[in-house]
Amino acid sequence: MLRSFALAAIMALALSGVAAAQPHDEHEHHPPPPHGPPPHPPGKPVVVPHGPVHPGPAVVHPGAAQFNYRGHMISRVHIAPFIYPPGWAYRQWAVGAMLPPLFLERSYWYADWAALGLPPPQPGYEWVRYGPDLLLVEIATGRVVDVAYGVFY
Repeated sequence: MLRSFALAAIMALALSGVAAAQPHDEHEHHPPPPHGPPPHPPGKPVVVPHGPVHPGPAVVHPGAAQFNYRGHMISRVHIAPFIYPPGWAYRQWAVGAMLPPLFLERSYWYADWAALGLPPPQPGYEWVRYGPDLLLVEIATGRVVDVAYGVFY
């Protein structure tokens, strides 16, 4: 009886050691939601911001590359690089899409829209920076109602 108890104890210790040696992949048990963030491109480092994203002063260079907004060519803006939150990478948002609440925080709002010649947001709406693009978003719902692609470089 003592012998079978000792054998069972040895087996239990051996199995727990094997289980502890297995690598833990946290994505294995928690797949992203079907409409969650796009996967981060392999080989690209994830930059984690240390606090809110502050774009810094915009610098418009006359004669620089331009973006098209409603048929008007507007000079692109050189600004601090956009820092994507962990797990997020660039994607092109379209009118009607629902921007996740993470991007509805004030730190993503872009207040210098007038310098670009963009229309002012109505109450309850804000211009939100996402990478090189500006999205006009209904803050209460996250619905994208207008887009200006390639504004920043």
